[in-house]
Amino acid sequence: MTNLESKIEYTFKNGAFLDEALTHSSYANEKQGGLRCNERMEFLGDAVLQIISAEYLYSKFPDMPEGRLTKLRSSLVCTQSLSAFAREIELGSFLKMGKGETASGGADRPSVLEDAFEALIAAIYLDGGMEEAKRFVLRFLSREVDSHHTNFRDYKSLLQEIIQQNPDEVLAYTVVGTSGPDHDKRFDVELKLNSNVIGRGHGTSKKNAEQLAAKEALELMGVEV
Repeated sequence: MTNLESKIEYTFKNGAFLDEALTHSSYANEKQGGLRCNERMEFLGDAVLQIISAEYLYSKFPDMPEGRLTKLRSSLVCTQSLSAFAREIELGSFLKMGKGETASGGADRPSVLEDAFEALIAAIYLDGGMEEAKRFVLRFLSREVDSHHTNFRDYKSLLQEIIQQNPDEVLAYTVVGTSGPDHDKRFDVELKLNSNVIGRGHGTSKKNAEQLAAKEALELMGVEV
């Protein structure tokens, strides 16, 4: 714990927050003692990350339109970026994982590192408040934003821009199935425009599957992607 706190430059007042953030579901399932894994924290951390990154980009680029801000934020907080941030602080080496997940190299899997990084953001937020969470997040984002490669194709945002031209149209992403063991889970997402299915995606995370579903929908519309 002390080693990780040194790397993230934050000392926890309540170590239970950090302990939960580092507990993968595979470890909690093996212990079967009501141990909490980091999935709820990942949910909260994702929301905290979104508001911090949105506020930062809104202030830094006062003349950038909403569409471009959305694309830039998506490229900054995508799985590739967040897993890279996690590797920078060697977060994977601190995760508590089940035997199967450990044996399969789960601690270095991008989706696992992404979730753990978001859970860590939530732990800092719960322990120290928004300012401490912001300080931690901006340590990475402020450095990346000017040099970040924005060639990441945010298919969801592109599709949303097209659909918004008709305010009566509604997009909805739904997880319709999962497969694989905990250490290598896959998600199936269905994308509907109103009541019609216009895309499906199969990916290593819900976010990835949603992007692939949006990409299929754009191709169906004849949009070059």
